[in-house]
Amino acid sequence: MEQETNRVEAFSDGVFAIVITILVLELKVPEGQGDELWHGLREQWPHYAAYVVSFLIIGVMWVNHHTIFSHLKRVDRPLLFLNLMVLMVVSVIPYTTNVLAEHLVNDDSANVAAILYSSWTVVYALAFLAFWWYVTQVGHLFHETVDKDGARATRLRFGLGAIAYPLTVVLSFFSAPLTLVAHFLIALYYAANQIPIPLVIGEERLETASDLRK
Repeated sequence: MEQETNRVEAFSDGVFAIVITILVLELKVPEGQGDELWHGLREQWPHYAAYVVSFLIIGVMWVNHHTIFSHLKRVDRPLLFLNLMVLMVVSVIPYTTNVLAEHLVNDDSANVAAILYSSWTVVYALAFLAFWWYVTQVGHLFHETVDKDGARATRLRFGLGAIAYPLTVVLSFFSAPLTLVAHFLIALYYAANQIPIPLVIGEERLETASDLRK
């Protein structure tokens, strides 16, 4: 079963890698030479900004995904489908990123593009929350060293994205650039503030897997 866990994680890593590759392929080389090239590069700043934000979102998502699987010793059929749902959501991010980048400075369509981008992050947050909720609910998929009650206690903090991302949808109605900034700040928060999965080794309760090496 541990081999099956490694297989699922390897497949997921492949999807994340492909999605990030597709994301960077959306950055087009501007036409022109000399000053025209500089102008073209400057004009593409919405694509650069959207790329950085989405790359950070996907990167944090991958880190959280990897952290969860490092605490699992087996997988079951429902988890496989929940994992596929998470990967499906991740695969759409390059599309929503490109839509936002193309319309970020367009007064007529910027808000619509931002609403699409933010709405999809809500879907991502709900998909990942369902994934984590199931893992903590059944409990038997964890390694024996995981404090199952402590893991369940992280659900509320884990689900903060399901609250923060809908707020970005509201912000999208007013300002697309500010919406992108909000997503950047949320991604930075999750990057700097990872949720520890409590462990129990003997009688000692540890906060993270890194404590095993101390």
